[in-house]
Amino acid sequence: MINIEKTLYTAQTCTTGGREGTARSHDGRLDLRLSPPGAPGTGTNPEQLFAVCWSACFLGSLRHACNARKIGFPANAGVEAQVDLVHAEHGFFLQARLAVSLPEIEPEVALQLIEAAHQNCPYSKATRSNINVSITLA
Repeated sequence: MINIEKTLYTAQTCTTGGREGTARSHDGRLDLRLSPPGAPGTGTNPEQLFAVCWSACFLGSLRHACNARKIGFPANAGVEAQVDLVHAEHGFFLQARLAVSLPEIEPEVALQLIEAAHQNCPYSKATRSNINVSITLA
């Protein structure tokens, strides 16, 4: 277990109705309708939310890696995230693929930045050795 030095932020939400319900943050900035993956409806699903959250956090870690190396962070950098809900012998699991775009950065350097971001990103840390993850340079 890690020793916590300081809590930087706490997200507080309430979800009702499961995959066919609603989710709201306590500050009112998030208010979502949920729908099961692949089902008709207007809501999003947990896998989409996880993909958005991980890709946003990973971009922040890429920016940090660039700053640490005094490399300009490309304004059009992006991460395309795919999160699969899968069924296996022991139940349901997630697997993920991140395709990272770092235009204007040499591929060898971009791969080093991706590895540094993957080591530092809180979502990458949370999923490490828990799910299958593939991260590639787009």
